[in-house]
Amino acid sequence: MEISTLYHNCRPEGKLLPQEAAAFDLLEKLDIPYDRVSGDPADNMEKCAAVSEVLGTPICKNLFLCNRQKTQFYLLCMGPDKPFHTKDLSHQIGSARLSFAPEESLWELLHCTPGSATILGLMNDTDHQVRLLIEREVYEAEYLSCHPCICTSSLKLKTADVLEKFLPYTGHDVTVVDL
Repeated sequence: MEISTLYHNCRPEGKLLPQEAAAFDLLEKLDIPYDRVSGDPADNMEKCAAVSEVLGTPICKNLFLCNRQKTQFYLLCMGPDKPFHTKDLSHQIGSARLSFAPEESLWELLHCTPGSATILGLMNDTDHQVRLLIEREVYEAEYLSCHPCICTSSLKLKTADVLEKFLPYTGHDVTVVDL
């Protein structure tokens, strides 16, 4: 897998997809510094592990979930090696049985494709239909790593910037969960 060198506050060269450009535009608008690498699509956790080594922090596993009726949507940000047990999470958030949300909902609500779900996609959820869930270890870590709405780039952000600048801007609250 090809991975670029580490860049600081530098978006990829060339034409970006609209959702990727919007992510970088918002980071700049909110004065949120970032480190970035780009390369082949890091659309699964094995590929993300190689990217994590270059970034110096693990890339979050981001799961886009919904209830059985597909009326409640959740973005779960968790450590890359944490197991996911639906029953445990459902109990913590008081939701009926959870499953993976349909791909079309991922695009409609977060403007992300499979393999690129990210906390930055919440900028597109202007109706606040997605509830953000962050696993405690990710929430308490100094840095958070994610994609800018496309899995050919990965970013390292200060968790405090995400919690104190990005989320207040988007109007999303965080529910911290233990997995």
